[in-house]
Amino acid sequence: MLWRLGIGADLIMQLCDIPVMLIFYVLLKPVNRNLALMNLLFNIIQTAVLVANKLNLLMAFFLLGDAAYFSTVDHYQFQGMAYLFIRLHDYGFGVGLVFFGMVCLVEGHLIFRSGFFPKTLGRLMQVAGLCYLVNSFALILYPSLNLFPYVLLPPFIAELGLALWLVIKGIEVPKWNQRNLKANTEI
Repeated sequence: MLWRLGIGADLIMQLCDIPVMLIFYVLLKPVNRNLALMNLLFNIIQTAVLVANKLNLLMAFFLLGDAAYFSTVDHYQFQGMAYLFIRLHDYGFGVGLVFFGMVCLVEGHLIFRSGFFPKTLGRLMQVAGLCYLVNSFALILYPSLNLFPYVLLPPFIAELGLALWLVIKGIEVPKWNQRNLKANTEI
């Protein structure tokens, strides 16, 4: 049951990604409409990859079930295949983070240029994007090189900083309104 709850919780988080994507698109569109749209598209692809990747966890769960048709095959073979799907999930997550790395790079640039967010948050998000890209490509190209605990500390700091900034301080609304008005008159 814990396995299913974990998958369900992850899917709920990914459902929550959709309104967050829309909020960031609306917030960052006045800075550069095309880059905000590209950011949204990278984010949609990342979430779609992660949602589809949950099927690997479900497959591992099914293989370790006690269905009657499983009695014809050696249990160790199913354990091996289940492990394979769990490993495939690790790599699928890494593929999703390639797109999220691009989200962080573009979003960081937009935050830096916005004028209604601190420039430091923008740079931190760009560093986070580079870290995600390095980690994911290292996983795919050099799987024996385990960078996981080290290279993902900067993204943790950047994303936590952005989340706390939005919850505690928010954006500078007058500057956003001014930027939005200017962007709408240029269209």
